[in-house]
Amino acid sequence: MEWMIIEQTLEEELYLEATVREIHDCDDLEKLRSLCVSLTRQGWHQTKLIQQAVGHIASLDQAMLPS
Repeated sequence: MEWMIIEQTLEEELYLEATVREIHDCDDLEKLRSLCVSLTRQGWHQTKLIQQAVGHIASLDQAMLPS
């Protein structure tokens, strides 16, 4: 299952680290609350999308099996 290993470029890694540090250093409670709400909604949406994609792939695999 090599396709599940996330490969990120140095640029992506540095951008992520800069974003994480910005969040960590933030003292604005409203901004942090808004970020948490957005991340919770996005996480739920991505989880649902992945579940649906896996179900769709499974049905395609099943359709390819000989009868």
